[in-house]
Amino acid sequence: MTNREIIVLLCGAHSLGFALFHLAFWKLFDWPQALRRTNTATRAVVQILNLRLTYVFFGVAALCFFLPYDLLDTRLGHALLVGMSLFWVGRAIEQFVFLRVNHPLVHALTALFVVGAILFALPLLVGD
Repeated sequence: MTNREIIVLLCGAHSLGFALFHLAFWKLFDWPQALRRTNTATRAVVQILNLRLTYVFFGVAALCFFLPYDLLDTRLGHALLVGMSLFWVGRAIEQFVFLRVNHPLVHALTALFVVGAILFALPLLVGD
């Protein structure tokens, strides 16, 4: 297995971890109670967006685990890797815009977003 293939598998693990993390949001953030204080549309949008994002993370993980050569050797695969890297760059920036909280868990999440940006870019930057 090449270095690039290992990195793509790590990308898959990163995406799988975030998919599972997002599935835990209802319990972690006590959404049944917390979202009751907002209107029906906002409550629905928050939960629907979270489920769709979870689906995307599971999908990206599946691509990384089952089609790593397609990600590494095709223009479409490269586009997906670049897109996911930019997704994580944007998510890291949005952390500073929307969640200005000085807490170790927030900092750890920000670090994981940066890790995602680097992981998804690495297969395009390193040789075997």
